[in-house]
Amino acid sequence: MVFFLVRVLFVKHGEFKSQHIHDSEAMKERGIHCVMDQDREMRNQKRLNFKD
Repeated sequence: MVFFLVRVLFVKHGEFKSQHIHDSEAMKERGIHCVMDQDREMRNQKRLNFKD
């Protein structure tokens, strides 16, 4: 907890980086999305395949 406090108090603009997957450049490069986006994509694919 002390390290978190130090970061917030003493680092300029002491904010925490976003921990969301969609904000991570490394995850974007690998093509990894958050679970909600992946679920939405799969449902849309199934819906499109079902119409054929």
